[in-house]
Amino acid sequence: MEIRRATTVGELVAAQHLYDNPARPEWAERFLAAPGHLMLIAYVEGAPTGFVSGIEMLHPDKGVEMCLYELSVDEPYRRRGIGRALTEALAGIARERGCYDMWVGVDTDNEPALATYRAAGARDEGHFAMLTWEFPDP
Repeated sequence: MEIRRATTVGELVAAQHLYDNPARPEWAERFLAAPGHLMLIAYVEGAPTGFVSGIEMLHPDKGVEMCLYELSVDEPYRRRGIGRALTEALAGIARERGCYDMWVGVDTDNEPALATYRAAGARDEGHFAMLTWEFPDP
């Protein structure tokens, strides 16, 4: 397995089978151009098998932290340490960039995700509620 940071629209589009929805090239281009946005892709025999995306968040009284936005590993490649390796790689980049921490929101019943993040060194901060505002397409 090899983990590489995605730097082209083609790489992001080639990994779209790992996303919730098909990639849009214009959004992929915008993602790559946005400061603090990054995606690491895991490859096995040259094929994308997993990804993790992160977003640096800056606050005037805290500094910079990394939000692990999303992690996905293709079903046939799960339980091989790819998710943990991707998470650890993102944490390494967060440290290199001077982030004071990295965090992720996880559904409390998502045992595979919880196990992956704990195996990569995360600790449980307890329960929280996530509230969402949905906006119609412009």
